[in-house]
Amino acid sequence: MPLEVFVVDDSAPVRERLLVMLAELDGVRVVGEAGSAAHAIRTILDRRPQVVLLDLQLGDGSSGFDVLRAVCPQVPEIDFYLLSNFSTPAYRRSAEELGARGFFDKTQEFSQLMDLLAARARPPG
Repeated sequence: MPLEVFVVDDSAPVRERLLVMLAELDGVRVVGEAGSAAHAIRTILDRRPQVVLLDLQLGDGSSGFDVLRAVCPQVPEIDFYLLSNFSTPAYRRSAEELGARGFFDKTQEFSQLMDLLAARARPPG
């Protein structure tokens, strides 16, 4: 069974980059994408992916923290990984407190995130 991933980023070029990178991973299937918090919340709650890649700063005035606050209490089994150009310790701590499983710097840590997802998608054994 593939690892189901949902992508949330307000930047279409960043979303496209993530989709291309995810398509190259064996055992990963993208089940949706969103550019705003409201669309993300509705669709994540409807589709219940295993993993959500979530931008911290969303262009509609909301943030990834808003998505975490809305979804994590309802569906705590979804693993959220935040992505941001603002990877300060305070943001990382807040993300963890709200239920994120990890926090990755967009400028330096894309490959680490892809390695983590590839490992999760690999069958045991």
